[in-house]
Amino acid sequence: MNPIRSRSLRGALIALAAGSLVLTGCGGGSDNGNKSEESAKDKEAAKAQSMAVEFGDAAASKGPAKAVEGAKEGGTIRVYQEDDFSHLDPGQIYVSDAGQLSTLIHRGLTTYTQAEDGSLTVVGDLATDSGKQSDGGKTWTYTLKDGIKDQEGDPITSKDVRHTIERLYAKHITDGPTYIQQWLSGGPGYRDALPDGPYEGKHLPDSVLETPDEKTIVFHFETAQPDLPQALAMPGYSIVPEEDDTKAKYDQKPVALGPYKIADFKPGKSMKLVRNTEWDPKTDPARHQYVDGWNITFNHSRADQTERILADRGESANAIQLSGSVDSTKIKQVIEEADDRTIKGYQPYVWQLNMNMDRLKDKKVRDAITHALPNGQILRPDGGSYAGEPAGGLLAPTLPGYEDGYDPYGKLDKPNGDIEKAKQLLKEAGKEGMKLTYAYANVPHRQKQAVIIETALEKAGFDVQKKDIDQATWYEQVGKVDNGLDIYMTGWGQDWPSASTVIPPVYDGDQIADGASNYSHINDKKVNSEIDRISKIQDPEEATKEWVELHKYIVEEVNPAAPLYYTKQLQIYGSNVGGARYGTVKSYIDLSQLYLKK
Repeated sequence: MNPIRSRSLRGALIALAAGSLVLTGCGGGSDNGNKSEESAKDKEAAKAQSMAVEFGDAAASKGPAKAVEGAKEGGTIRVYQEDDFSHLDPGQIYVSDAGQLSTLIHRGLTTYTQAEDGSLTVVGDLATDSGKQSDGGKTWTYTLKDGIKDQEGDPITSKDVRHTIERLYAKHITDGPTYIQQWLSGGPGYRDALPDGPYEGKHLPDSVLETPDEKTIVFHFETAQPDLPQALAMPGYSIVPEEDDTKAKYDQKPVALGPYKIADFKPGKSMKLVRNTEWDPKTDPARHQYVDGWNITFNHSRADQTERILADRGESANAIQLSGSVDSTKIKQVIEEADDRTIKGYQPYVWQLNMNMDRLKDKKVRDAITHALPNGQILRPDGGSYAGEPAGGLLAPTLPGYEDGYDPYGKLDKPNGDIEKAKQLLKEAGKEGMKLTYAYANVPHRQKQAVIIETALEKAGFDVQKKDIDQATWYEQVGKVDNGLDIYMTGWGQDWPSASTVIPPVYDGDQIADGASNYSHINDKKVNSEIDRISKIQDPEEATKEWVELHKYIVEEVNPAAPLYYTKQLQIYGSNVGGARYGTVKSYIDLSQLYLKK
């Protein structure tokens, strides 16, 4: 998810895992008469999500945010959450649960506003606009709005912005995004430019990051960075006030700039948010502060979340799922009884079966595996048609340039696989009876998928050796270069609507390293050189065309990973919750719009 060389980017993958693994929706074959209509609506919504992001000017960046029709003030929203938040320090935030929370408590230089059709505009959040570029996109200048304060009433200045960027170089920051650090300081070795962060009184030179006055921040890059406004909108680049930074301890008690602040936090048990009285709606183009607070409790399974909110009694009428989704066993009931209390939409993720190219060197073998896989059946344990759809390629429907119907391996036409074609290819390769070490995560839906995949590959003529891996260490294990595995599932999602956040990190040969995101170990000269070339293209439409062509080459000529399915989201909320809509930035319910009806 980085147009330059990235570090491990496991955070991005875990973000995707968190998003996708919660999609244990629709229990397989529970079709209904509205499925085709819903699918058509989903595809229309995905088209809006895949539109190139617009850049907002000063007028688009002014607050207050557009009022939500019928919204009222007051009350507390109840949140049932499965697990505690992975991080509270914005510099450490890359996963979806903390990303959702960041909407309420953190703010950065830029953010997004979402139109009714789901399309996005990146606007100034703390900044007066989405950024002014010069020098062909190598220099970006931001000016802070007036009246920006943290929860303690202290004004935010350019020093705080500089500190926020520089602290990301420190060794205790391990899980957040690294786009901007690498763009400023030359790639994966960026920490060498400021190994202790700003804590020892050292700073990046003005030729890299400049703060000429209290309101102005200037980024200087060696190469043009047209995506800087989108990168700055990521939760990981939200502001940490210099005077309040407690280094690693900041992860337990962050200082809020958003409309809410943490009033009480019992790790692993509960969190309460209350209004941040220092937040000024006139400075905020995207968020509202309709409710008085948020009462969040942890340790609620997806089934428990679904049952409570579906019952719609007492406090559950005021409840939402934050980053959970409807449990697979309850989808049919939810759709039949409470469809008007759900939000739905494509997530930006593609699940794929990686083929370790260090071990599976023959493309005919990789093609045989791809043809054998019954994508439609593999999707069912993860929720069926409400949770996703079979994938023909490796780019999600939410990406610019996505081609509906692209299907070089016939996965859409033959969702149950093509065993005969697989047998033929395996015979031509002289590999009949070949052993395959197949790893899968030891959670119920992955175990069910493993049986489906094993059965199909055995029918095609492979000798499958299954190996289960603890879900908690899944990406750590498959992320080792010498992992001893042949095939294993991973997923990936864009950080913003651009293939530049998908193809380089996942398919660039320079990304082969322990913990890195090139899980198939593809190291193709053409792919590598094309990534370098396309990453320099400044015109987004031209770049999109080139990424699409490279995607086709990767899928058809190399085939490092078999596409399995695109993911969708389905969440339920209580009947007293108003303003609910699908948020195309986070791929969950849009927290910024919510209010209680009474």
